[in-house]
Amino acid sequence: MDIQQAKKRVEELRPLLKYYTQKYFDDEQVVSDYEYDMLMRELKQIEKEYPELITEDSPTQKVGASIKKGFEKVTHEVPLQSLQDVFTFEEVEEFDERMKESAKKYNRPLEYVVETKIDGLSSAIEYVNGKLVRGATRGNGTVGEDVTENIKTIKTVPKILKEPITITVRGEVFIGKEDFEKMNEDRLLEEQEQFANARNAAAGSLRQLDSKITASRPLNIFIFNVQKSPDINFETHYKSLLYLEKLGFNVNPVKILCKNMEEVKKAIEDIGNMRDNLDFGIDGAVVKVNDLELREKVGTTFKTPRWAVAYKYPPEKKETLLKDIVCQVGRTGAITPMAILEPVNVAGSKISKTTLHNEDYIKQNDIRIGDTVIIQKAGDVIPEVVGVVKSKRNGTERKFQMPTVCPVCGAEAIREEGEAVVRCIGIECPAKQYRNIIHFASKDAMNIDGLGEAIIAELIERKLISNIADIYKLTFEDIASLKKNGKKFAQNMLNAIEESKNRDLYCLINSLGIRHIGVKGAKTLTKYYKTMDKLMEAPYEELEMIDDIGEITARSITEFFKQPQTLDLIEKLKQAGVNMEVIKKKSSDNRFDGKTFVLTGSLENYTRDEATKIIENLGGKTSSSVSKKTDYVLAGEDAGSKLKKARELGVNIISEEEFAVMVK
Repeated sequence: MDIQQAKKRVEELRPLLKYYTQKYFDDEQVVSDYEYDMLMRELKQIEKEYPELITEDSPTQKVGASIKKGFEKVTHEVPLQSLQDVFTFEEVEEFDERMKESAKKYNRPLEYVVETKIDGLSSAIEYVNGKLVRGATRGNGTVGEDVTENIKTIKTVPKILKEPITITVRGEVFIGKEDFEKMNEDRLLEEQEQFANARNAAAGSLRQLDSKITASRPLNIFIFNVQKSPDINFETHYKSLLYLEKLGFNVNPVKILCKNMEEVKKAIEDIGNMRDNLDFGIDGAVVKVNDLELREKVGTTFKTPRWAVAYKYPPEKKETLLKDIVCQVGRTGAITPMAILEPVNVAGSKISKTTLHNEDYIKQNDIRIGDTVIIQKAGDVIPEVVGVVKSKRNGTERKFQMPTVCPVCGAEAIREEGEAVVRCIGIECPAKQYRNIIHFASKDAMNIDGLGEAIIAELIERKLISNIADIYKLTFEDIASLKKNGKKFAQNMLNAIEESKNRDLYCLINSLGIRHIGVKGAKTLTKYYKTMDKLMEAPYEELEMIDDIGEITARSITEFFKQPQTLDLIEKLKQAGVNMEVIKKKSSDNRFDGKTFVLTGSLENYTRDEATKIIENLGGKTSSSVSKKTDYVLAGEDAGSKLKKARELGVNIISEEEFAVMVK
C-alpha cells in the first residue's frame, strides 16, 4: 500500500470508527467487538507504517466518550486508561521482551498477573475513612460521570469497608450470563428491543438518570485495581488484590500469578478454555506487570499503560442442528419465530434456542427445520443463526410457514402492510392478557385508580381474573385478600371499578387496544359513531374516508371487531353495565368547532394534555402535523420545524398569551 492508498483508507476508517465508538459509549453496539477490533487494528498498522498520517483526533489517539447530559462531571485524579489490544501470542511475546528490557534496566523483578477481561463498564469508587463517598464512570478516562446513587444500588458494592481506610478503587460493572438472558427473555415478552449484549445492558443500566431503574437491573461488579490510597502502599498488584478482598470488595475471581511467559501463555489458554463455565462474560485476558515500582518506571502513553496488554479471543462459531421452529407470542401479540437447537456451547453460554426475528429473516437466509446451522456469539452478543450448512442437507429438511392463527388462542394472526411482524389480534388471548388489562385500567383508558401493574399481576397469579371482563366480577373479599388489613384498599378499588363503568365511549374504545387507535383516534371515531354498536357495524369503506383514520387503521378496526373474542368481550362488558355510548357534554360552547390546532414548543402555563383538553372541550381538535388545513399553530418556547412550516404555509400562529385570551 503506497501513501496515497493509505491516506484514502485512513479517511474511510476514521469516521467509521468514530461512529462505532460513539454508539458503543452510548450503550448501543452496532458491530461486534471483533469487527471493531479488526478495523482499529488496521488503522493502527497504517499509522505505524505512515506516522505522518497520525492526527490528534484519530480514534487511535483518543479514549472513552462524552459525558451524558444530566450527570455531574467527575475528574479522575488517576486516569482510567484503556488497554492495548493484542490478538496473537507473538504480540504477547513482543510485550514480554519490552518488559524484560525495562526490568533489567531498572533492576526490578518481572512477574505477571493474568486476569479475565470483564466485558462491562469501567468505574472508579472512592471511600473516605471506609465509607463510600462517590462512584464515577470512566468517561473519557480523565473526566467521568458522577453515578454515586446508582453505584450504591449494586448489592456487591460495600457501603462501608471492613477497615476505615481512604482508598479509590477501579472495577468493572457487569451483568452475569443468566441474569442477562433472563432480562432479554422478559424484554422479548414485553416486545421491548433486546439488549445486544451484556456490556450494553450494564452500561445503560448504570448510566440511568433515575436510580430506581438502575436498582431494578441485576448489576454486579468486580474490583480489579487500587487507583490510589494515602493510607497504604503495596509492593505488588497481586498483594493489593488480596487486600481488597480482605476489605470486603468483590474482586475479580480469576487472577493467575505467573513467573514467566510460558506460564502467561498457559494462563491465557486456561482462561479461554474456562469461558464456557464462567457465570460472567469476558472478551479477553489481561496481562499485567505485577511489580508496582516497575509499572511506575515503565509509565504510560496518553491512552494506554505500557505495563499491560489485553489478549482478545476471536469470535466463536459453532455448528448445531436446528431441531424445530416454534412461535412465541409476546404480551402485545407479536408472534416471533424461535429456533430450537441441539444445545451447543458458544462463547461461554449453552445455547438451546434463539430468535429468528421474523418471517423475512427466515426466507432471506433460507433457514429450514432440520438444517445444520452456524451459531455465532462474539463476546456476549445475542446468539444468532448466521448461516446454513447447505452441503449437509439430506432432503428431510422442511420449510417453515408463519402461522395464520395465534398458536396460543387460535385468533387470527395478521401481518400488516409495511410491517415485518405477524400479530395475534385476539383481545382475550392468554399471552396478551397481562398487558391488555394494564392498558384497559390505565389513566388514558378506563382510569381504574389503584389497579396498577403489581396488583394486576397478583390477581392473575391467584386466578382471580383471566381477562378484562373479570375486573367487573371482583368481590370485596377477592381484593381485600391481596393486602394485610386490606379492607379500605378493597373498598376504594371497588369504588374505582364501579366509577369506570361511566367513562365516555372514547375511553372504552381506547381501552380495547385496537392497533393504531389511541386516545386521539378514539375521540375521532366517537364524532362519527355515537355508540359501540354503530362502530362495530361500520364498514371499512366508510372508516377509511374519516380524517386521521385512513386505510391501515380502518382495516385494523374492521378486523378487530369481526373477531369472536372481541364480540364476546363487548357482550360481557355490556352485561357488567359498562357505558357503550357517547356522553353528551353539558357545555354548549363550541367556539372552536371545525378548527384544527397544532401545538409546538414548550408551553409555560399549560401542559400539552391540558391545552388539548381545552381545545377539544370547545369543539376543536388537535393534529400532530402542520398542513394547509391547519387553522392555528400554538407556538411555545423553542418551537422548531412545525413553526417554520406554519410560516411557509401562511398558517395563523398564536402565542400562549393569545391562546389564553381565545379560551377566556
